[in-house]
Amino acid sequence: MLLHIEISDTDLRSKIKQQKIRFGGNRKLKIYGTLTCKSGKKMKKENRVFFTTENEAIENGFRPCGHCRKDEYKKWKNETI
Repeated sequence: MLLHIEISDTDLRSKIKQQKIRFGGNRKLKIYGTLTCKSGKKMKKENRVFFTTENEAIENGFRPCGHCRKDEYKKWKNETI
């Protein structure tokens, strides 16, 4: 897990191009999603974290976003009820 406040914009773009960063998340709400998600783009920089894989996000206790990861979110929701 990589905190947005601990990485420069240049480094961030480089890691995204190299596919070292593929998912973003909100560390306060513990939600992860795609880098293109509208919900994710609205969050504050200090709350944003990045992951290389979906499994990395899940291992850190994050749940899927209901907007950009609908199928994964439904599966998660059904498993937690």
